[in-house]
Amino acid sequence: MIKQYYAKFLIIAAVIGLCIWQIYPPQKKIKRGLDLQGGVQVVLEVAETEQDEHIISDLADRALEIIRNRIDALGITEPVIQKQGTDRIVIDLPGVQDPDKAIDIIGQTALLEFKLVSDDPALIKSALDGNIPEGYQLLYTKEKDERGIERETHPLLIKAEPELTGRYIKDAYLGYESSGFPYVTLELNKEGAVLFEAITGQNPNRQLAIVLDGVVKSAPVIKERISGGKAQITGRFSTEEARTLAIVLRAGALPAKMEIVYREVVGPTLGKENIIQGLRAAIYGGLIVAVFMVIYYSVFGLLANFALALNILILLGVVAMLKGVMTLPGIAGVALTCGMAVDANVIIFERIKEELKTGKSPKAAIDAGYKRAWTAIIDSNITTIIVGVILFFLGDGPIKGFGLTLIIGILANLFTAVFATKTIVDWVMLSRKIEKVRI
Repeated sequence: MIKQYYAKFLIIAAVIGLCIWQIYPPQKKIKRGLDLQGGVQVVLEVAETEQDEHIISDLADRALEIIRNRIDALGITEPVIQKQGTDRIVIDLPGVQDPDKAIDIIGQTALLEFKLVSDDPALIKSALDGNIPEGYQLLYTKEKDERGIERETHPLLIKAEPELTGRYIKDAYLGYESSGFPYVTLELNKEGAVLFEAITGQNPNRQLAIVLDGVVKSAPVIKERISGGKAQITGRFSTEEARTLAIVLRAGALPAKMEIVYREVVGPTLGKENIIQGLRAAIYGGLIVAVFMVIYYSVFGLLANFALALNILILLGVVAMLKGVMTLPGIAGVALTCGMAVDANVIIFERIKEELKTGKSPKAAIDAGYKRAWTAIIDSNITTIIVGVILFFLGDGPIKGFGLTLIIGILANLFTAVFATKTIVDWVMLSRKIEKVRI
């Protein structure tokens, strides 16, 4: 008879081990939201309003992945990047120290184009007079003066259609000229290398403008056929500008222009001292509840405390496994589910008391207590889960966190209060052959 409980104990031990593995070490596995450590929140919107809803949604999906790659390249830990509706992307960057740089990298379109420059003096003169030939565009190179201010300098008549675009870029990285000025080296993929070699081979002594988001970054003269699929973007960049440019080019160009519709630098709602005080309050409160349960329910109180600790462990383990973010509302959800975990055990123990008063044996009273308390526990927990699901799917940001922790905590409660504690009680009753229960 006892052997039938080994499988149940194995399940409980596996759950405990898996949850510990998921949350250790907690400072790395449990993500903290903006309200706990501060940071930046940005909302981007697809600017292609003339497209139909399906295309806009697809553009937003593609942009989300590219933005995720850029943020990963920045080395920002614990970012939250999610789609909102069909055309918006919400980005939370906890702990960011330089919000302007992060926002610049996130929102930059990074559309890189290689365009041939016209060397016909007559066409250039006509364009400067306001008569831009069809198929061309008039752009100006920009240079920074000694004060770092960008100014337009030389006019360039450039073909409207690019010879090559940034979609062929395999890698981009920072380099330095002999003069000390930084530049960005581009490595093209195989297809891009073939195209670039053909372009440079067919257009000797012509300028090839490197245009980023409609701005001419440089326009070097093609001196010879360039093989190997490498090119350079030069200009009077600062080291930080060149590094940023390399990041966005390496991560890929956004598929559409994205507009920043909302941005906010968020300070932590709770300071470090307040967080410490909050943890102390939670620990003291938990200890008081644990002591009360032992005094009032004796050994069964210890069982309730074990169920409560297991409930919290499962909740944190699942949150870590789902890569959820712990926010202040999420912590409130944890506190609420802890209360419901204790409540479930109280319902069970009181039902066992009532069954014992009718003269039933301890084993029969325990079985009946769990069975009859099950209806009340299911009723209260299912209604709470429904509320949690509504909050998760219809809520936004921190509200989602509250709904998520509420759902996970209630499901963990059903496992600990009914399966785990019942298994332990049945095993003790059977192995010790207890004939009298004090509760």
